[in-house]
Amino acid sequence: MKILIIADDLSGAADCAIGYASAGHRTVVTLEAARTAAHDGADTIAVDTDTRRLAPHEAAARTSAAYTEMNTRGQRLYKKIDSTLRGNWAAEVAGLQRLAGMAIVAPAFPATGRTVRDGRVFVHGEPLDQTATWKLEHAGLPAGIADQLEAAGLRTDRLDAEALAGEPDTLAVCIGAMAANGVQALIVDTQSEKALRALAQASLRSDAPFFWVGSGGLAREIAALIPRNDATSQPATETFPGGPILILVGSLSAVSERQCAMLRERGGVEELIVPPVVLREGRSHRDWRAWQEQVGVSLKSDCDLLLRIGRDDAFDPAEGAQLSAALAALVEPHFTKTGGVIATGGETARAMLAAARIGNLHLLAEVEAGVAVAKPLDATRAHRPGVVTKAGAFGTDHALYAAWLTLRNETERDVVSH
Repeated sequence: MKILIIADDLSGAADCAIGYASAGHRTVVTLEAARTAAHDGADTIAVDTDTRRLAPHEAAARTSAAYTEMNTRGQRLYKKIDSTLRGNWAAEVAGLQRLAGMAIVAPAFPATGRTVRDGRVFVHGEPLDQTATWKLEHAGLPAGIADQLEAAGLRTDRLDAEALAGEPDTLAVCIGAMAANGVQALIVDTQSEKALRALAQASLRSDAPFFWVGSGGLAREIAALIPRNDATSQPATETFPGGPILILVGSLSAVSERQCAMLRERGGVEELIVPPVVLREGRSHRDWRAWQEQVGVSLKSDCDLLLRIGRDDAFDPAEGAQLSAALAALVEPHFTKTGGVIATGGETARAMLAAARIGNLHLLAEVEAGVAVAKPLDATRAHRPGVVTKAGAFGTDHALYAAWLTLRNETERDVVSH
């Protein structure tokens, strides 16, 4: 069985697809919804539609078009959504439901503290609508999964997989019955990996037309159940070319701040924080060239560099894509001097790859849950740095440091012994 993953941002596409790579499936992430020879032999293809900040109707249309273009016989659809329900996910699911059948909606990712109970998302036990991120970006909007799906025009129902975690056969019967009763979006309560595993087993046994809607949690349980194609499975180990590591951080989350602090402390990397006003004005800003030259000096001297977007009183979360594109443009002349690149935040990762003209990534391994390691897919490319992508408010405090060690072909013990 082959899997098509459709995600609304790049880090999401990678952190969902990496579960398949880790299970031994040949897995590719692409920035364009267009089949090419580069995708031949892939068991799993993850498409970044870059729709998170579009208007809902535009996002739905682009997502549906991506499915129509990329769908093939013998392939199952997995619609990757953010585990905290950011973006236009409900409109996108509604568009896909008309094409692919009933949506089985399970955004839980217990390994990262995201669970679903009574049709509501909880983050480390806190209701989603009480979290700082939701209050910042979605204040006053309903956080209930059914509320959002029904507003997009779908008929919903709910199923508690936690109660049936030891009975996948019964769970499969329930899924089939709900599909037969005309349910368009089935919301599944899942608070543990055991429940997600039972849901994966049950849904794979179902003959009803359906597609999965979830985060990386359900994806990795499905990946573990699909037979691996040994002819196309991943190599056991991978080394990276050496040279300075560039770490781009577009996220301003408290999680990213802690990760940067550990990287500075343990890795001793140089840090530059670019003022947002420089990135807003881009090449027209009087200090643009000076910042660009400063980045070049660090990389030419073989220094690992942590490059971050600063914050000021005029900062608006909606300008993330613009600032990320400017950050990528700032480093683009020096990109080929890097041996590895780490990008935190989906917009930052996509902007970086676009500036470097990398359209496809071959996923290799996982640093920790949701932190994906890859290389450019094109083997004829002269510059093929290691690439790590990570969602901004994601991962342990150790995540960036662990990714840095991976691209340096080192372990923590190696660094301590230096």
